[in-house]
Amino acid sequence: MRIATYASHSALQILKGAKQEGFETVAFGKARVRPLYTKYFPVADYFLEGSYPEEELLNLDAVVIPTGSFVAHLGVELVERMRVPHYGNKEVLKWESDRSLERKWLEEAKLRLPRVYDDPDEVDRPVIVKPFGAKGGKGYFLAKSPEDFWRKAERLGIRDKEDLGEVQIQEYVVGVPVYPHYFYSKLNRELELMSIDRRYESNADAIGRIPAKEQLDIEVNTNYTVIGNIPIVLRESLLMDVIEAGERVVKTAEKLMGGLWGPFCLEGVFTEDLEFVVFEISARIVAGTNPFVHGSPYSWLRYDFPVSTGRRIAMELREALEEGRLDEIVT
Repeated sequence: MRIATYASHSALQILKGAKQEGFETVAFGKARVRPLYTKYFPVADYFLEGSYPEEELLNLDAVVIPTGSFVAHLGVELVERMRVPHYGNKEVLKWESDRSLERKWLEEAKLRLPRVYDDPDEVDRPVIVKPFGAKGGKGYFLAKSPEDFWRKAERLGIRDKEDLGEVQIQEYVVGVPVYPHYFYSKLNRELELMSIDRRYESNADAIGRIPAKEQLDIEVNTNYTVIGNIPIVLRESLLMDVIEAGERVVKTAEKLMGGLWGPFCLEGVFTEDLEFVVFEISARIVAGTNPFVHGSPYSWLRYDFPVSTGRRIAMELREALEEGRLDEIVT
């Protein structure tokens, strides 16, 4: 068996972790990035050109590790039909990519969520508008009133209420962005807190370098496209808040879709009242784990050797192989 993933997002970490566990590795994607995975960072034993070279992956006896880029490029429907073994529960992808299903999941997990507006004409406080799908923040925008919403929505091709089906209008909760990364072992039925990050978003973070008066003069449109990630160590008294939130999400997933296992991330903020408000879930490995290729303070507290999220996936696959339980975690 070989471990494969799409050559983007968190592939370097996934493939490095797989090699650390003794697996041969496969990257697939655009020809331009081949040197990244075979020369500059030699983590891929095989590189296949194409967005999803199914027959070649089958011939290499590969198991695919899904990432945000993989799902965004191929789409949920193709991933659900793919014949190459896939690590994780494919049913989860549908719940993650549809914001209505996602909200139902998080509500049933009893997490504190922002208010959602079905009608932009009812907006009575700052909101953030999010297109559906895993696009790294692309297309997000802030609005403070119905008029502000409709003016900015034209950038996404939204001109009337019939066009609202692909976006969610969410209350903008002021707080510190926090993205805890979890790993749930289906084999051992244990949740692990792997690491925590915050995103560096352009130009939402860069805009703070421009004086307020000049921001108004040049009318900068705020953009939330993610360009990088920054590690965070959370104050210890808040750790149980994020751990208990993760436990509730896993328990609810078992009831709604047959389970969530492997890596996932709850994306939210801590308010000034130290309340953890969750605005979405990424039910797969997130790029925020990339600063922790050599492990994080949290993985070091659990393990006595470097464990990234990518390596933790490979460790689970190794254990499943050795115990003859691979069919329990691969779909």
